[in-house]
Amino acid sequence: MKKKLNLRDFGIEMWDPQTIRSFRRTLLTWYDQEKRDLPWRRTKDPYHIWISEIMLQQTQVQTVIPYYLRFLDWFPRVEDLAQAPEEKLLKAWEGLGYYSRVRNMQKGAQQIMSEFAGEFPQTYGDILSLKGIGPYTAGAIASIAFDLPEPAVDGNVMRVMARLFEVDYDVGNPSNRKIFQAIMEELIDPKRPGDFNQALMDLGTDIESAKNPRPGESPVRAFNAAYLHGTYDKYPIKLPKKKPKPLLFQAFVIRNQRGQFLLEKNHQAGLLAGFWSFPLMETQLLSKQLSLFEDDSEQVLETVSLQKVFEEDYGLSPIWSKEELPLVKHTFSHQKWQVQLLEGRVVQADLKGDRDLRWVDPQDFDNYPMATPQKKMIDAFEKGQE
Repeated sequence: MKKKLNLRDFGIEMWDPQTIRSFRRTLLTWYDQEKRDLPWRRTKDPYHIWISEIMLQQTQVQTVIPYYLRFLDWFPRVEDLAQAPEEKLLKAWEGLGYYSRVRNMQKGAQQIMSEFAGEFPQTYGDILSLKGIGPYTAGAIASIAFDLPEPAVDGNVMRVMARLFEVDYDVGNPSNRKIFQAIMEELIDPKRPGDFNQALMDLGTDIESAKNPRPGESPVRAFNAAYLHGTYDKYPIKLPKKKPKPLLFQAFVIRNQRGQFLLEKNHQAGLLAGFWSFPLMETQLLSKQLSLFEDDSEQVLETVSLQKVFEEDYGLSPIWSKEELPLVKHTFSHQKWQVQLLEGRVVQADLKGDRDLRWVDPQDFDNYPMATPQKKMIDAFEKGQE
């Protein structure tokens, strides 16, 4: 049995049982009156709740709703997800980012089919054993679908807890999560654990949001130590994140005589594995190029050597355009991309067999899974043609 954390060791004084019961009643009364009507709240199906929870990570609710409905339309059962072809899977997730999540979901679905006879597991430990499911998602599914008193501790919940108890620990440090988990284990309502977790999620995304919070409107302000002590602006404690690494790329926008564009499927492990894009090459980060990331200038990179590399690697000899195209910028959580587009046209359009290449009509782009940077490249190229 897991040893219970002593919150006093971290300078946190837990409320007495009567205060805890009063907090639960106050929070759940507010939730019953104010809760949002969302598609995944109309079901107890753990598969549906799983999909919504993974989609909601790093994505706004209103953005998720159409993705969620389409995903269930395409993959209505766990076995449909387990057997889905990669391109259809990525297409269903296109635009949500963090594509490893949907790949892990498929692996988790395959686990359910092989290890649990196609039935979604019903204990916290078994749910946690699924690929791509961490403590937060396992807690959310267990509490909402199966009424198990398991906390679902995400950034929103940690922010609320930090203010309630004036927690002097960095919420961005993963090793501190156990503190907030321990607080939630004391507070969670054993009779309505799913609603309790969702109430805190709603509170944390709206009234107790990271930006422009409205503490005076909080239904639990009478319990909030930071609000009562005038220290609200101090919490949560969150130290600055490491800046994303700057990377420069050259994208080759190549067309044949039929007006088709050259697309390449990325088979390398990493951010854009499985997606189609214009051929991309990472350029060297010379010291003089670093200024691109400081002053946000639109400097054009030297591309002659890369043109030769492209011609050798792809077996094509484009007529290169000298027209300057817009610089494309995209920031991932740990990388900051800047992509210079280079246009070329070819007469001889035979493709080498050692790469996954295809000539594609623009009207057929929607049939190919493309990540956001590629969509930005298409938009930038089209604007450059105006």
